Amino acid sequence: MNKQTFIATAPEGIEPLLTAELTELGATALKPVRGGIRFQGPLELAYRACLWLRTASRVLLPLAEFPVTEVDALYAGIRALPWEEHLAPDGTLAVEFTGTGSGIDHSHYGAQRVKDAVVDRFRAQCGQRPNVDRHQPDLRIHVLLRDDQATVSLDWSGDSLHRRGYREATVIAPLKETLAAALLLKSGWPDVVTAGGPLLDPLCGSGTLAIEAAWIAGDHAPGLLRERWGFSGWLGHVPALWKRLRAEAQERREAGRARIPLIWASDHDPKAVRAALTNAHRAGVADRIRIERREFSAIQPPPGLPGLLIANPPYGERLGTAEDLSEFYPQFGEVLKTRFTGWRAALFTGNPELGKRMGLRAEKVHSFHNGPLDCRLLRFRVEPQFFVDRAAADQRSRARALEQAIAGGADGFINRLHKNLRHLGRWATREGVSCYRLYDADLPEYAVAIDRYEQWLHVQEYAPPPTVEPERARERLEHVMAALPAALDLPPENIFLKVRQRQRGARQYQKQAEQSHCHEVREGSARFLVNFTDYLDTGLFLDHRLTRQRLGEMANGQRFLNLFGYTGAATVHAALGGAISTTTVDLSATYLDWARRNLALNGINGSGHQLIQADCRQWLMGVRERYGLIFVDPPTFSNSKRLEHDFDVQRDHVELLRQALRLLTPDGTLIFSTNHRRFRLDRESLAEMQIEDWSRQTLPLDFARDPKIHQCWLFRVKGER
Repeated sequence: MNKQTFIATAPEGIEPLLTAELTELGATALKPVRGGIRFQGPLELAYRACLWLRTASRVLLPLAEFPVTEVDALYAGIRALPWEEHLAPDGTLAVEFTGTGSGIDHSHYGAQRVKDAVVDRFRAQCGQRPNVDRHQPDLRIHVLLRDDQATVSLDWSGDSLHRRGYREATVIAPLKETLAAALLLKSGWPDVVTAGGPLLDPLCGSGTLAIEAAWIAGDHAPGLLRERWGFSGWLGHVPALWKRLRAEAQERREAGRARIPLIWASDHDPKAVRAALTNAHRAGVADRIRIERREFSAIQPPPGLPGLLIANPPYGERLGTAEDLSEFYPQFGEVLKTRFTGWRAALFTGNPELGKRMGLRAEKVHSFHNGPLDCRLLRFRVEPQFFVDRAAADQRSRARALEQAIAGGADGFINRLHKNLRHLGRWATREGVSCYRLYDADLPEYAVAIDRYEQWLHVQEYAPPPTVEPERARERLEHVMAALPAALDLPPENIFLKVRQRQRGARQYQKQAEQSHCHEVREGSARFLVNFTDYLDTGLFLDHRLTRQRLGEMANGQRFLNLFGYTGAATVHAALGGAISTTTVDLSATYLDWARRNLALNGINGSGHQLIQADCRQWLMGVRERYGLIFVDPPTFSNSKRLEHDFDVQRDHVELLRQALRLLTPDGTLIFSTNHRRFRLDRESLAEMQIEDWSRQTLPLDFARDPKIHQCWLFRVKGER
């Protein structure tokens, strides 16, 4: 039978597993390509790949590659292909286009040009054209444009292969089935099955790991339950061959059921348990998996041979706060060491640094991506030789670091830190404040700002003046970072450092790193996601704490407008305070998405809470709605490429405020704030307004040493209250 070339796609980190799967199926000429593995084989092999690959995302049949140096070249290259050999003239199609370049700056535009070329080809060749069906097309065309080269393929999978056909119920951020299978294969589950050992998932969520484990052990083809494929409407499809391969897979499933060992799955969340039960039933393995509600601390190994304990610790709802998550890892390690000696264990985590607190040395560490997040699979053999007294080791390490810092002359800094902690710590406890500024260059020679976010520290080093030698500044920073873990009894991985320099324009919002990991913190009744690594700021301006509190108190029954909304912290407080609607406007899609996640974290959703991506000044000129409460907190300066004109708060604040004040209801209130230290409010140009200076009363105690940190005013129409 003639061989053809195919591509199986997979996320980064999964390629070796996918290669092994393809080799076992009999594929030849395997070659890694960006985003997957290219392989060769007959039509039957490609069908088997769709049916049996557990770790692949899609199977593609490449048709052509050609250069694209302009838009017309894409159209011409697509139209030249013999589409009438693949699709009936009265059939349906869909186009998936990825990539940009050569005059194509949007995937939707690229897909439109591909569709036009295919349709025009059919009109010319057949006198009839196919229709578009984005959901269940007869043919799904996949086009990748990269480095001015187009690769055109038929998507044989249709939907992504992680859609096994059994998932009905779900939980927050479920694990993809393809990734779950990869984790099980990498954790050695097939060897455990051969030895007759069980599997235990104590944080099962909707049951993905347990169901995939049952299917692997029971020789259940992962594509067997799927009813529709990308090749179903392809003219080259051979139904008889496909029917034979499915029948073969059904026979293997029935023969393999008896080989499924004991699988236990549990979760403390009853919703997760119900979801897992529903999915296991639809997957046909409900009688092979024991699913129950159980606290993690109560898990015990089932009787019999040791097996594999695998867990994907969630963040948020099922473990509560971020503090719960930090405490979970030592607890997880203790449970393993005291109850599961002799077992294998695997932990999939987006917090690999916290994994070091388990007191158990990992045998292997593997990198995977869970969506955009860089994650690790930590593999353990639960044997005494791998046990580590992590607490004692951490304490000794911190003590040594503190001694070295004191010897280097940091005793003055440490004493000031302890003094601030006593004073501000008591105040924070009394006021219920969990995120506050602990130190702000109190000693000029230690020019850092230290903000405490619950059990994390965010340290910002101010760029030293030219009078300080770089080597001396570096030594002092090392003393700071060495002293903090011991002085505050925090693990070093909970302390994040950035160098803070004066920023202008878009630089203040540019990424400093690319880790995309957020931590959850509380501010009063509100919850927020903060990011300690990727940007200069964390997403929560602590000096605005009292301002946000006041906005929440004033918002009850009001329509609230948040201009330059950033990550939506003020919006969250207004919504929790009883605002009947909120509108948040910002130019950055990144920050609006962050705001969306903050709103969702607080249970705030629905059409009454709008997030609008726009230049605030342009948006203000076109809006007619009225608002009872408006918050305006613009940047000091902005020159984003998406702005028609740059923005300078000193130069442009009068025009901005007049536009915003126009939207106030007759008895409404506007709060204006700026962090520009040399800002001067032009009261004369705003003489028609009643203005109150709120700078002092919105200055929190932890920022009292720096009263210029922000300025704040309240505006009302004269004659109103």
